[in-house]
Amino acid sequence: MTGKGGVGKTSVAAATGLRCAELGYKTLVLSTDPAHSLADSFDLELSHEPRLVHPNLWGAELDALMELEGNWGAVKRYITQVLQARGLEGVQAEELAILPGMDEIFGLVRMKRHYDEGEYEVLIIDSAPTGTALRLLSLPEVGGWYMRRFYKPLQKMSVALRPLVEPLFKPIAGFSLPDNEVMDAPYEFYEQIEQLEKVLTDNTKTSVRLITNPEKMVIKESLRAHAYLSLYNVSTDLVVANRIIPDQVTDPFFQHWKEHQQEYRQEIHQNFSPLPVKEVPLFAEEMCGLEALERLKQTLYADEDPTQVYYQENTIRVVQNQNEYSLELYLPGIPKDHIQLNKTGDELNVRIGNHRRNLVLPQALAALKPAGAKIEDDYLKIRFADTAKV
Repeated sequence: MTGKGGVGKTSVAAATGLRCAELGYKTLVLSTDPAHSLADSFDLELSHEPRLVHPNLWGAELDALMELEGNWGAVKRYITQVLQARGLEGVQAEELAILPGMDEIFGLVRMKRHYDEGEYEVLIIDSAPTGTALRLLSLPEVGGWYMRRFYKPLQKMSVALRPLVEPLFKPIAGFSLPDNEVMDAPYEFYEQIEQLEKVLTDNTKTSVRLITNPEKMVIKESLRAHAYLSLYNVSTDLVVANRIIPDQVTDPFFQHWKEHQQEYRQEIHQNFSPLPVKEVPLFAEEMCGLEALERLKQTLYADEDPTQVYYQENTIRVVQNQNEYSLELYLPGIPKDHIQLNKTGDELNVRIGNHRRNLVLPQALAALKPAGAKIEDDYLKIRFADTAKV
């Protein structure tokens, strides 16, 4: 579940978990949002470890510091040692050893661990707001680029030079060179994230549900999120339009607002088509506690099974036409002039705004050059040809 902050994604995640548990699935709802509100939604205390909140239903809120110690402990201790050697106090050094963005990355590692353990049949992620969630999706590719080009050569060099340099280095610098445990940790960390990418991009196992409100700015962000998810080959199978003012609200104060919502509701259905859209009314009470979540659950799903895939779309495909190929990316609602393309070797860089994706091209396309691009039926179609024969 993802969406702009404040649209109700936590409530929808909790209600979805409640319905899955009701159907007999062993379900975990995990909040990876640094501003946790899942405990407030269930009206129960939650912690880093899963807690039973209802039969077949568990809840947990990610504690980045605990994940850091378990996955990054050796590196953290080494960075702390380096900073202390440079004169920083113990507490300051420990705080600075936690690199910016690490809490977001640990959300991915936690997801991967639960997937590997297989203890739960359904894993529902109440993710950070859209921008943060999308940055996480780029980690496997961006991390892979740095790991292949910089980190692995540096690691090999460090292993070879450490016995020779260490006797001279430590007396001068005041700290040791990183040992194998420290050097291995980042690559092992990256490997976990890379393996998780295969799960996230398998639309038979994983899908994203976008939560939006009938408001102009929220809809625009949700449309961008849909396009970016497609860019990263992550399937979106359902849109939830939340907090729609019910017909029974007839107070003149809300009339203008209701008229605008009606326009935006039509816009949501049109712009996200062919994705299915579920509409949820603005309830008279807060979605707090199991009783309120029961009403939301019934409105959302009634007798449906939320584990079904509501819509499957092949977001990347390669089409051959005689001596040419076309690489087609599903990018709904994105104008052609907002897209930048650049090919280097066997990699194609696709940039939309400040989001990018490096696609490793199939061998048939890697030897060719881009010969044109167009937007057609929400697909960016990039034509590849042998320019010597064109």
